[in-house]
Amino acid sequence: MALSLGSNLDAAVHLPAAIAALRERFTVLAESPVYRNQAVGFAGADFFNSAVIIDCDLEPLALHAWLHALEAAHGRRRDQPRFSDRPLDIDIVLFDDLVLAGPGPLQIPRAELQYAFVLKPLVDIAADWALPEGGPTLAQLWAVHAERGDPRWSARAQCGGSAVADGEAPLASR
Repeated sequence: MALSLGSNLDAAVHLPAAIAALRERFTVLAESPVYRNQAVGFAGADFFNSAVIIDCDLEPLALHAWLHALEAAHGRRRDQPRFSDRPLDIDIVLFDDLVLAGPGPLQIPRAELQYAFVLKPLVDIAADWALPEGGPTLAQLWAVHAERGDPRWSARAQCGGSAVADGEAPLASR
């Protein structure tokens, strides 16, 4: 399963703690660098974004509920506007070859794959992952995205003691 993580409130605390909680409950197979990006949909503080690939024994709705509980434990409030500052936001982006659409709390694959802040961290750790139903790989999506450009896109960032370099330099430490 591919998860997208983001925070723009005390990210240096919340992102590493969330990844630690994921490691306690699941097997984390890969973890991306952290990127800093402008807020999308509202004028807020910059977000720090990353992605993880996990091996998960839960069904999608159960994983969704578990992630919401983790967000709540970090101060995420669901009574705030959808586009607002948040200490922690974790979304299921891909769940094997599953497609979920229509009414309900989950959409898989997540529509947010169109945004660099979701796509680029996933490309770093799962470039060859193809979208369900014969869709393109994440690397192919990124190639199209990179051609369009995105003014909100930023380089790797420093967050929670994980030193990362600007541009495409490799992650200094994890």
